[in-house]
Amino acid sequence: MNPAVIGVFVPIVLFLVVGMVMVSAYYFRYRERQMLIDKGLDAQSIKEFFERKNSPYNLMKIGIIAIAFGIGLGAGMALEDATYKDYWIPFMLFTCTGIGFVAANIIAKKLEANLNK
Repeated sequence: MNPAVIGVFVPIVLFLVVGMVMVSAYYFRYRERQMLIDKGLDAQSIKEFFERKNSPYNLMKIGIIAIAFGIGLGAGMALEDATYKDYWIPFMLFTCTGIGFVAANIIAKKLEANLNK
């Protein structure tokens, strides 16, 4: 396909995808609130429901995952340079990021358990 045609469609598709994500986020938030109202909850109960859902450790989880991603990228690049094989970077990225997700959830659960004592 002609590169000029692809260059025209990239921003169009980008704006369509961003628009769809925003519309679906608003729609599902509306549906969630509508279902809570249909269950018969009052305004105070709905407010407590949404406040209870937030975890104080979300930024810590993101930080652990980002660190694991960086370690995986660095280790993959080092192994690729050492062995001259092309598969080390994606392998290490997925492995270390997965380990980061598991570690972040385990640490957050332990901290939340200590917080609730």
